[in-house]
Amino acid sequence: MSGVDGRVIIVTGAGGGLGREYALLLAANGARVVVNDLGGARDGSGSGSEMADKVVAEIREAGGEAVANYDSVATAEGAAAIVATALDAFGAVHGVVSNAGILRDVSYAKMTDAQWDAVIQVHLYGGYNITRALWPHFREQRYGRIVVITSTSGLFGNFGQSNYGAAKMGLVGLINTLSIEGAKYDITANAIAPIAATRMTADIASADLLAKLSTAFVAPVVTQLMTDECTDTGSVLVLGGGLVQRVQLFQNAGVQFEQPPTPAEVADRWAEITDMSAAVPAKNPLH
Repeated sequence: MSGVDGRVIIVTGAGGGLGREYALLLAANGARVVVNDLGGARDGSGSGSEMADKVVAEIREAGGEAVANYDSVATAEGAAAIVATALDAFGAVHGVVSNAGILRDVSYAKMTDAQWDAVIQVHLYGGYNITRALWPHFREQRYGRIVVITSTSGLFGNFGQSNYGAAKMGLVGLINTLSIEGAKYDITANAIAPIAATRMTADIASADLLAKLSTAFVAPVVTQLMTDECTDTGSVLVLGGGLVQRVQLFQNAGVQFEQPPTPAEVADRWAEITDMSAAVPAKNPLH
C-alpha cells in the first residue's frame, strides 16, 4: 500500500470549500473518505445533510468510496459518532483532516462570551475531540495521519478574530505535542494554514486577491501529508495561491543572567534580549 490508496480518512467540515477539495482529491487518489459536515451556516447556526451527501455523491460518481456523517465535532459524543461511521463503513480508520470551522468575527472590545465559546468549541475542542476519539485506534494499529487546519490569524493575528486566532494557535500547540507522543507509533501530526477563496474568506479579502487563491492549490499538500510515505511531523505550513511555505519558531542566543537581575539591568540589555538578527530554530529548553 502506498500514498493514500485504501486508507480510510475522515475529513471534517467536508461539505464545501476546502473540506470538499480535500475529500475529493483524497478519494481520487484511492482513499475511502468519511465526509463529515454538520450542514450549518458559516457562523455555525443550523444543520442539515445536503452538503455532505452532495460531496459523497460526487465521489461515488467519479468511482470513489465515501460515506456521509452529519455529527458535530464540538462534542466528544459527536466525534465518537464520526469515528464510528468510519469503522462501521470501512472497518478501520487511518487518518483525519480536522477542518470543520465557523466564524464569529467581532472586535475584542465587543466580543461576548458566547461568541468566544462557540468558536473555541468548534475549532479547538473540535480538533481535540476528533483526535482524542481516534488516538486509541491509531496507537493500537501503530499508524495514523493527523492534519489540523490552523490559520494565519493565529500565527500572525488579524483584527476581529481573537477567538478564531486563539483557537487556531491552540491547534498548533496540540500537534506539537501529538507529534512527540505519536512518534513511536508512526502517528504524524501536522498543521496547515490555508489561504483560499471560500465562504469563510468571501468578505475578508478583496475580489482581486481571492481570484488568485483557488482551493485547488491547497488539497495536494493535504494529500501528501496523509500518505504513508510522508513521515514529516510537527510541521506548520502556510499555503495559498500556489505558494507553499513552512513556518517555524526561532529564538536568539539570549542573555544569561548569573543572578536575578534588577529591572534596570534587564532594561540595560533589552536590545540584546530582543535582537533576532542571528536567530536559530527554536527548541524546547526542557528537552
